[in-house]
Amino acid sequence: MMTAPAALLTVDLDALAANFHTLRALASGAEVAPVIKADGYGVGAGPAARRLKAEGAVRFFTARLTGGLVGREALGPGPTVYVLDGCRQGDVDALIQSDLTPVLSSLEQVERWRAEGRGRSCVLHVDTGMSRLGLRPEQAQTLDPAGLNVELVMSHLACADEPDHPANARQLDAFRALRQIFPDARRSLANSAGILLGQPYAFDAVRPGIALYGAGPCGHPEPRLKPVATFSAEVLQVRHVKAGETVGYGATFTAERDLTAAVLAVGYADGFSRAHGNGRGAVWLNGVLCPVLGRVSMDLTVVDASDCDVKPGDMGEVFGPNRRVEDAAQAAGTLAYELLTSVSPRVRRRWIGEV
Repeated sequence: MMTAPAALLTVDLDALAANFHTLRALASGAEVAPVIKADGYGVGAGPAARRLKAEGAVRFFTARLTGGLVGREALGPGPTVYVLDGCRQGDVDALIQSDLTPVLSSLEQVERWRAEGRGRSCVLHVDTGMSRLGLRPEQAQTLDPAGLNVELVMSHLACADEPDHPANARQLDAFRALRQIFPDARRSLANSAGILLGQPYAFDAVRPGIALYGAGPCGHPEPRLKPVATFSAEVLQVRHVKAGETVGYGATFTAERDLTAAVLAVGYADGFSRAHGNGRGAVWLNGVLCPVLGRVSMDLTVVDASDCDVKPGDMGEVFGPNRRVEDAAQAAGTLAYELLTSVSPRVRRRWIGEV
């Protein structure tokens, strides 16, 4: 019989479903096409995709061909799975065999799909100001439509997490100017933060990622979204550290008073980064937010548990409903995206609400 995991990621798929319906209500009538890239932002692309399909999602976005294959296996025939990397050299046969739809972002990819895609549908990605993937608008405007079955024209917002940034309006105007390109195709501009910018950004379909998984897309908790992932770790030992003693590698923390320290079974090999060390990060433990003492090591983290009643076997919350992932990320100088996708494979997963 397997013992309880020392570190655990609990994924609440009921909360994921609730977020999907919240975003659909905010999307001004546009279709909600979930983004399941990066293994569903770390929560498990297969379980997430199956639950979202059960909630009514029919189109999904992933980044890599490998992610598309996972999505197709999870979803079965029927739903559309888009691959944001497009049709790279050597990928065309695999895309067709697995019924995956490429998002074409260069003239080279357009011509490859025109020649080898057998008339199957595709998505055209036009860059309106991100300067990342995508054809330039002038390239898109001169494309020969012959042999291209473009079902969707999309672009990506660079600054939607800053609602007042002037780049948002510039990109909206640039995207509107593309309306004559493949006029029968649907349009998609908004990511998670773009949905919150309102109806003008919604067009025909929106592509939420981080918001589906319970994190506010603007760097702070969004009260309309439910936390989906809870990352927790077991207390292995409780120690009494005397004033003047040091904690952890490099002796970077010296106790100024006697304190109680809890040693948790989580470290940077689990996805709890060294950036949380020396009081920058904290763990929610039995109702108290306990700061990290010293450095985070590969497998272990020590926190100051002087203000809570703790014993070995208790579970501390790295992030979740009590320690929101946005707050944990801010403390470490990073983003919720990185924390969610950094939880390592050795952390056991448990899904609530699977279908």
